[in-house]
Amino acid sequence: MDIITVFERFPTQQACIDHLENARWGDSPVCPFCGSDSVARKRENDRVGRWNCHKCHNSYNVLTGTIFKGTRMPLQKWFLAIAILLNAKKSVSSYQLARDLNLNQPTAYRMAMQIRKAMVEDEVFLYGIVEADETYVGGKPRKSKRNDDDPPKRGRGTKKQPVLGAVARGGKVVAQPAKRVTGETLKAFLSKFVKADSTLLVTDEYSGYNRMGEWVPHFTINHAVAYAQGLIHTNTIEGFWSLVKRAIIGQHHHYSKEHATAYIVEACYKYNNRHFDTFDSFLQGAVTG
Repeated sequence: MDIITVFERFPTQQACIDHLENARWGDSPVCPFCGSDSVARKRENDRVGRWNCHKCHNSYNVLTGTIFKGTRMPLQKWFLAIAILLNAKKSVSSYQLARDLNLNQPTAYRMAMQIRKAMVEDEVFLYGIVEADETYVGGKPRKSKRNDDDPPKRGRGTKKQPVLGAVARGGKVVAQPAKRVTGETLKAFLSKFVKADSTLLVTDEYSGYNRMGEWVPHFTINHAVAYAQGLIHTNTIEGFWSLVKRAIIGQHHHYSKEHATAYIVEACYKYNNRHFDTFDSFLQGAVTG
């Protein structure tokens, strides 16, 4: 959804609250603490959107237990931030988000990280022709720290953050940071997301994939010889990695290993929903968990 449509659909704070209440509860509001439907809207002190539970006697609103919990930011700005982030194929920096929404950078950063939390997708399973690969993310060493006789390593063997990934051709992608890349970590990752009985796995010739054929049909491509041999290639997952790295180079420039998962989750969510306008479904997921 574009930001003009966000302004038109949600011109006020109450319009945003009404939409979230409908997305979370429909016509049957319940208490998020005890699950009781014995609730009533609270009107005192003009606190729009507050509810009382007659069973556990808690007070709450539609934001309780969601990424919006405790926010003092107008919900329209939240909705705009969500639209901007969803529409940015190669992500958006917190500085740019701050400029777009007239916020300070730390506030924009916290909002963006909360939005990324709601992008986590459960139960993604891959089947068909599945390509698997790993990449390493992180900035290059500064020029002053390089030794011309010992050029910095790239890829395996670096101190960068390893990221494991797999994609079904024409389907979804899964990726997650890892502490190390070994045969054990690769098998654990792939066996979690790949349906072995309906999958043909394609990888490069890295030794960590050597024993994959024990549990799933497995083909390899030798990149020293060719990048594709008919259906045997890893071009799809390489294309996904290029999106991940363009987001780093063009927008974020650097992010720590501590927060790598959030940015990888964002890249996967956008790839998996690339054919859809996900604004409404994202909001529903953000308030229903």
